Amino acid sequence: MTTRKQVTVFLENKPGRLAQVLSTLAHKKINIVALSVMDRHEHGVLRLVTEDDAATGKALKGLNAHFTESDVLAVELKNQPGALAHICERLAEEHISIEYAYCSSGGRNGKVFGIFKVSNLDKAQRILAEVSNHRRIEKPTLRDQRSYKK
Repeated sequence: MTTRKQVTVFLENKPGRLAQVLSTLAHKKINIVALSVMDRHEHGVLRLVTEDDAATGKALKGLNAHFTESDVLAVELKNQPGALAHICERLAEEHISIEYAYCSSGGRNGKVFGIFKVSNLDKAQRILAEVSNHRRIEKPTLRDQRSYKK
């Protein structure tokens, strides 16, 4: 689990705009770790985490794209039922709101990244560090239930 910079790009709702942004990043050899695209009436919203924050910002400025940056949690997860639910439950137990989340696909060694925008980044990091260190969790979670086990 790490804190990463997420870029939120506001795109005009017209054909080719998303392709232009993604092609520019590809041309600059900027690898995308995870992305999410949402539609709004006035514009599209592209959220992405890349392997090179500085190069991403420079590429987007070159396109005159309107974008913002924010800190998010990138949590490495096993690609299996219940992995995402387990993280969400632990955050909920500690009264940490998840403003939004999205995942990568096709990660290395059967792992993917969950990207979380949370209400309390420092507290979320402490809680999830406990989970990743396999400390005892007091309350059973969905992951402990039979339906989530392989």
